[in-house]
Amino acid sequence: MEKRRVYMDYAATTPMKKEVLDAMLPYYNDLFGNASSVHAFGREVKGCLDEARDQVAKLINAQSSEIYFTGGGSEADNWAIKGVAFANKEKGNHIITTKIEHHAVLHTCEYLEKHHGFEITYLDVDSEGRIDLEELKNSITDKTILISVMFANNEIGTVEPIKEIGQIAKERGVLFHTDGVQAIGNVHIDVKDLGVDLMAMSAHKIYGPKGVGALYIRKGVKLHSIVHGGAQEKRRRAGTENMAGIVGFGKAAEIARVNLNENIKRLTELKERLINGVLEKIPYTRVNGSLDHRLPGNTSFCFEFIEGESLLLSLDMMGIAGSSGSACTSGSLDPSHVLMAIGLKHEIAHGSLRLSLGYKNTEEDVDYVLEALPKIVDRLRQMSPLYEKVAKGGNE
Repeated sequence: MEKRRVYMDYAATTPMKKEVLDAMLPYYNDLFGNASSVHAFGREVKGCLDEARDQVAKLINAQSSEIYFTGGGSEADNWAIKGVAFANKEKGNHIITTKIEHHAVLHTCEYLEKHHGFEITYLDVDSEGRIDLEELKNSITDKTILISVMFANNEIGTVEPIKEIGQIAKERGVLFHTDGVQAIGNVHIDVKDLGVDLMAMSAHKIYGPKGVGALYIRKGVKLHSIVHGGAQEKRRRAGTENMAGIVGFGKAAEIARVNLNENIKRLTELKERLINGVLEKIPYTRVNGSLDHRLPGNTSFCFEFIEGESLLLSLDMMGIAGSSGSACTSGSLDPSHVLMAIGLKHEIAHGSLRLSLGYKNTEEDVDYVLEALPKIVDRLRQMSPLYEKVAKGGNE
């Protein structure tokens, strides 16, 4: 088969769209002023900062004044959790999160637990990666100050019951933060309707630049700053604004909002074509995550009797870019914490593959993967003594 280049790792990062780059370029040269300056050079970019803030706000139905730009999604998550923790420690020291959060959330909670005496409850998830709302309710105490549950999981694509969580949080007088990095631009988000108090976002997941994100902070939420210095972002987040990045984020958010329905429909069709094809062509395969509550462009599989790292390298040789839920690619022997949390055995979790789709993917790309992947899996399984036993009719 003729080799082609197929990028299916959009959950990791996305290419910038041309319109986004074109919007950014003037801010590297002609429009170079500091938005905090009072002279004309500063004033002409200050207006563009306000416009970008409005574009991001419209994507999630927030007020412009509730959007605060950051250096990325991880900073936004850190700010939300630490900011609430330090601002509300007189009220309580208990935070509730889940076992499948991104490490920007998990490591922040572990830091508060280890160095500042906070108590953290890590909720279990079911086999699809969704939390139990009753367990959430039962975990809330009079010391609980924050619930932090991601909107959609970056590995398995499962979308959590955000509106129900927001209702529970409001009824119990607890703030609700969600990591929305994977969700924005992929699902409809209305922070007012969902009852979200804080939400982290990142530009490079929606065809914008890397190194810029935002935190939605509902008006009235008490929050400590974690970056001190100047008076930028209404004195809540110091540092001269990354104007080119912020303008790029704004443009990417505007494009995502305008194209959202079309994007959801197209990616859902490609996702279903890929999932159905993989399950039909490759035995001893499971889909990770929920099929009913799932991001439109996410697919995640586990293939028994193989290692995810070998699979990724083999796919790369065929020009296909994906990722593994297994941490072995970063030098660890432990499988993904997400896959372990949904109840997979170590030996199955090690054979994981995430293929996440985006705007450049086509049906031809999916068909190319469906032609290459079964051959690669079969070749790798031929090297496994466990698979040989199963193939000969032995017990698994």
